[in-house]
This record gives sequence, C-alpha cells and structure tokens, in this order.
Amino acid sequence: MPQPHILKITEIFPSIQGEGLRQGENTLFIRLSGCNLKCSFCDTKYAWQEGKKYPTAQVLEEIKTLKRRFPARWVCLTGGEPLVQDVSELVKGLKEEGFKVQVETNATFYRPLPVDWYSISPKPDKYNYRPEYREKAREVKIILTKNLDFELIRQLRKEFPERTPLLLQPQSNRKWSVELGLKLLRQALTAEQKNIKISIQLHKIFSLR
Repeated sequence: MPQPHILKITEIFPSIQGEGLRQGENTLFIRLSGCNLKCSFCDTKYAWQEGKKYPTAQVLEEIKTLKRRFPARWVCLTGGEPLVQDVSELVKGLKEEGFKVQVETNATFYRPLPVDWYSISPKPDKYNYRPEYREKAREVKIILTKNLDFELIRQLRKEFPERTPLLLQPQSNRKWSVELGLKLLRQALTAEQKNIKISIQLHKIFSLR
C-alpha cells in the first residue's frame, strides 16, 4: 500500500497578506519548514527548523477547516523556502478545492506547478533565480539590504518584463531601510526605470501574525 506523502510544516494559520501586490487580502498561510539560503536578515528564522510532519491530506483538511471560520480564497505557501519540498500534491489538492495558490519563494528552485501567483525574492549577494520566473513571476520583491545599490535594480529591471513590478521592500520597515528604498526609488524615476515601487510589511505595522 502506498505511503502518504509527508510535508514538514512550521505552521498553518489565517491572516491578512502583509506584503506585495496582494497586500490586505484574507489569506490562509502554510509555512513550510527548511531553507537553502538562511539569510542573516530573515524574519522567519524559526522556519529553518525541522518542523512537524504532516500528511498532505491532513494539511488540506486543516485548510478547509480554517476556511469555515476565516473565509479566504487564497492560500499562500511560504517558509523558509517552500519549494525545498515537493509541494506538487499539496498544490494540486488546493486547486481541486477551488483555492487560488500563491507561492513566496527565493526563486532558486522551480517546480512546474499550477500556481496562480509567484512572488519571488532573489537574495544577495548574487541574486540568483531560475530563468523560468522571468515570465512566471507576478512580482519581484527586493529586500533593501545595506549593500543594495541602484545598478542591481537596473539589472533586474532589464531581466524581467516591464509588466512585472519590482518592489523595493524595507527590512521589517526599519528606518534606514525605508530611507534607502526612497533613495533608490528616486534614482529609478530619474533614470526612467518603469514599474518600480516601494513596498512595506503591513503585518509588522498591524502586529499581525
């Protein structure tokens, strides 16, 4: 008899999407465990740990239960790095239940999945990402680290279609990071770089999970 597919999960919870262009929408979150990069500025380092083992079918049942008390049509797979694990069965199940699926990824892994919204965030210092995301990403989040400069922004703008927004996202809304974002945004406007925006972490402002 085939064994159930197992995922390592840090937490499953309802909240408001706090980042990116879907900001403010009711969303059910599945935070998968593990990460291949482990950035020093990460604000979810607890998700690097082993996590709890869940059969995929149990994850789907928990999501359906949550929806009954927290109506949401979107499910967001986040981490850690969610694509370290094989989430194909989970995504298939979510789509069969009628959910729209968002994946927040550092873009170093790619899996051919029926995902509605890829939110990618290439990380320093090389900002590597899989080329499939040039067409599939719905948004590119660039974390405003101290070493980030305008040339990197310019290069990423060239690599992605103009329709794909580049979001300059301060680290946990810290003042120096916000100021850097505003500086880079002004440089982008002066250089006539299109569809570059500054973002915030709404959940940090509202003290949401």
